[in-house]
Amino acid sequence: MGGDIQSVEISALKGTGVDELAENIATLAEVLDLRAEVDIPVQATVIESQLERGRGNVASVLIKRGTLNVGDIIVAGTAWCKVRSMTDDHGRPVKSASPATAVRVMGWKEIPLAGDMVLQAETESHAKDVVTNRVEKRKSRDKLQAISAMNEVRRETNERESGERAEEKAHRKAVWEYHHGIRSTMPDPPARKNASDTSCSVTTSETSSIPIVPVVIKGDVSGTVEAVAGALKQLPDKKIRINVISTGVGPVTESDVVMAGSGTQGLIVAFNVKADKKTLTAAKREKVEVMSFRVIYKLLEDIEKLLTSRLEPLRIEEVQGEAVVQEVFEVTLKGNKLAKVAGSRVTVGTIAKNSKARLLRNDKEVFTGDISSLRNIKHDIAEAAKGQEFGVCFAGFSDVREGDIIHSLRYKEIPQKLV
Repeated sequence: MGGDIQSVEISALKGTGVDELAENIATLAEVLDLRAEVDIPVQATVIESQLERGRGNVASVLIKRGTLNVGDIIVAGTAWCKVRSMTDDHGRPVKSASPATAVRVMGWKEIPLAGDMVLQAETESHAKDVVTNRVEKRKSRDKLQAISAMNEVRRETNERESGERAEEKAHRKAVWEYHHGIRSTMPDPPARKNASDTSCSVTTSETSSIPIVPVVIKGDVSGTVEAVAGALKQLPDKKIRINVISTGVGPVTESDVVMAGSGTQGLIVAFNVKADKKTLTAAKREKVEVMSFRVIYKLLEDIEKLLTSRLEPLRIEEVQGEAVVQEVFEVTLKGNKLAKVAGSRVTVGTIAKNSKARLLRNDKEVFTGDISSLRNIKHDIAEAAKGQEFGVCFAGFSDVREGDIIHSLRYKEIPQKLV
């Protein structure tokens, strides 16, 4: 094609045209003499980071501008590093890295996060000052967010109280009008609202009723940790919700257990990292579950099962039998105590002694509870089948009348599903 702008047809699905695109980009860059600066302070981006045995904190960075040399001091996020050593993509040691080069950098004091921008500092003290300043800014930002949330709660409380005072004033005026003949009916008193019943209390109360599981995520690589956190946040959360309270690179520690515990049954997700026996003992004591994974789809499956197990199962009521009370008579028990016995006949299904019973009168429920005695003639029976006559006594209830309907109830528990 003609013109000043090149056009290359590619297909990511078929994988065609990619080599031609890369070749054209390289050719155009050479023709236009496009070069990145190499004699300025280095600028790079963290691709991934991890804690390696024998090497300590390691971060893979992609150089964008400048040249990174061994011994340089760099800052990424709230971590800084004096470059101790570097290796290329083949694991070979290098002394310097130019633009468009990816290297693994060792010597970090803390583990940076994937995506953090890397900037070069003049001295160690300068790098420490930058990190301290960023940490303080983060703390200030968190405090401001907490203050904003508190102010929002106060504003909603003031609005609610102002509305209640206005309703109270209107009610007093309506009462005065009623007593002076202006109104014909006595006004109803205003409904009193609890402190939590604000204008948006419906959403708030629904949210507060959802169980929340605090989760700490630990992994071997920062990029993997972010991927796991993102995947967990995509799980359905209408019935139970995951709250990722901390993420980090490295093995599971006792501080992670304390953070995940905090008075609730928390969860620690360990991806390609382990926890020692001391940490596992602390987790058992704090009732914190530590789950280890190596495959992310297996992680999602097991987390969904765990969340489902923490939901209260749905309790479904089934009527397994029905009987009609034909006659009520009294019998004398031990100690000369009188008890009312409902002489009945099974019309549908079976009536079981160990099941719950419901008594209906004129289609209205008058009793639901246990059966204390189920007999046929003089023999105790476990259940009465269709067409069989029996006598029954209810635990704590004696107001049985002829014509009442008895239902024998059975309850089934069905596990809930995440939605």
